[in-house]
Amino acid sequence: MVTEYNEPLLEQEPGSDQHRQRASADGLARSLLGRGWRWRRSAAEASSSSEASGERTLLSPLMLRRPLVRFCYWVVFLLLLVGTLTTLGPLYWMVSGALKSNVEIFQRPPTFWPAHPQWSNYSNAWQILQLPLYLGNSLMLAAGAVLLQLLVSATAAYALSKLRPWGRSAILFAFFATLMVPPVVYLIPQFVNISDLPLIHVSLINNWAGVWLPEAANAFNILILKSFFDTIPGELTDAARLDGASSWQVFTRIVLPLSRPALAVITIFTVIASWKDFLWPLLVLSNSNLQPLMVALYHESGLNANLPFSYLMAGLVFASLPPILLFLLFQRQIIRGVNLTGLKG
Repeated sequence: MVTEYNEPLLEQEPGSDQHRQRASADGLARSLLGRGWRWRRSAAEASSSSEASGERTLLSPLMLRRPLVRFCYWVVFLLLLVGTLTTLGPLYWMVSGALKSNVEIFQRPPTFWPAHPQWSNYSNAWQILQLPLYLGNSLMLAAGAVLLQLLVSATAAYALSKLRPWGRSAILFAFFATLMVPPVVYLIPQFVNISDLPLIHVSLINNWAGVWLPEAANAFNILILKSFFDTIPGELTDAARLDGASSWQVFTRIVLPLSRPALAVITIFTVIASWKDFLWPLLVLSNSNLQPLMVALYHESGLNANLPFSYLMAGLVFASLPPILLFLLFQRQIIRGVNLTGLKG
């Protein structure tokens, strides 16, 4: 049997040194505990709010409370704001210039906003510059580029990723090597080939196929799709082959449906690249009825000396609207494409 001894505690006088030391220690402990509790509560609230929103930010709310971090944050914010305004400046000048008269647009100093906006400049430019014809040509060139690039890029990426042919590493190295060469270097050899196709001796000058074919085999798109196809589990394709599916059926019924995000990203990038392409269509398409909008506006500005400059600005506004709308509608897919550009060998 164990006997417990409770020793009486020595009572401390309220004014003694020991009492004051103990009181100060208790106060310090309460202060530290209170700060720790508040810190844990704020951290829990921050984590719960971030989890509820489903987003991960570069800087947490706790880091933004530090003066140095907050200062750097606002410096970066101001730099980005200045860069954004600098980028939007020419766009604003183009939109406002299309509403000015031919005298006001060359006025010095320039006006920030037209004194008498002339909205009729847009309708006049639509008719005089034959914008429906050239917009249709640009849409046809973009549609053909999308179809050919998806066909060639998807089949080539599937062969490199799933069929694994002999010399696969050398082919991938060749694709990477072509990305290191500036596109301007290919202009003269491509133009010679388009003027007289080898073996069949057919000229594709003033033919939309002359614009489509050189862009069909895009090494960048092939590597993006190949990287995405590598993430598809091999068990799915193996199970389909055990069920009697051919390689083409595996490609069309399994690989392509699972690759819709990557295909959507490539489609958007191809449309934007085809829409803003200028130099190659300028060399291949000399017939004005086949030219895209950007090339047609270039010829109109040089050949028609009596064309009001505000009409040309209005035509450029119409040419800029489709890429802007495409970005606003599919900005999530475009940002996702930045993640897909992390290529894996």
